[in-house]
Amino acid sequence: MDYVWLVYISIAGLVLGSFFNVVGTRIPQGASIVRPRSHCPSCGTTLQAPDLFPVFSYLFLKGRCRYCRTRIPAFYPVMEAVSGILFAAAWLRWGAAWETAAALLLLSLLLIITVSDWTSMLIPDKILLFFLPFIAVLRWSTVPLHSWWDPLAGAALGFSLLLLIAVVSKGGMGGGDIKLFALLGFFFGWQQLLLAFFLSVAAGAVLGGFGLLTGAVKRGVPMPFGPFIAAGSVLTLFFGEGLLAWYTGFL
Repeated sequence: MDYVWLVYISIAGLVLGSFFNVVGTRIPQGASIVRPRSHCPSCGTTLQAPDLFPVFSYLFLKGRCRYCRTRIPAFYPVMEAVSGILFAAAWLRWGAAWETAAALLLLSLLLIITVSDWTSMLIPDKILLFFLPFIAVLRWSTVPLHSWWDPLAGAALGFSLLLLIAVVSKGGMGGGDIKLFALLGFFFGWQQLLLAFFLSVAAGAVLGGFGLLTGAVKRGVPMPFGPFIAAGSVLTLFFGEGLLAWYTGFL
């Protein structure tokens, strides 16, 4: 029965990953996530059921639109696959528990803002405000942190830390990043938030440096930080407690 649930959660992650792509691309544009129906951005043809199977349709169609043969960016099926994998990992980590619900909520937020920031260089307030009450309810009821004030301390630290960086760097950090870190602080609490910040910066430095070496990233061209925040937050979600215990063991 556990394997049945694992398969179900994985498929749900794939399907929701496709929906997260829609949300992440349309919300920054101020467009509805319901209408119009999914369509090819090149020829405008409404996509049919065979075109909408997450990941598999992309592979079957060899990465091109069925109607105009325009190449489909690989970013979208990759995000669908990552969504399915992360949802499955959360189930394997926590099983049938409220912790899984909290993890899936956070993962959904991170996947959406990754798409949004990658495609539009924006993390809209509308997305953050949608997730805030759900995270608040979980953290102050079924999945509490160590104390009732820990989410508030984390939110204050996340906002202040990123705001300070934005001021010192004279705009090097966007307003969406600042508010996202405040929300992450509410989810993680102040201790794990610091770890998430460190891992986000490390991911940005490593991948950004690799991008410069390969030419994928150009000097002086703004690069979205949201995907790196998402990477650091995912690592913190799954490994944060162990990493903090390992670190404090040296103190």
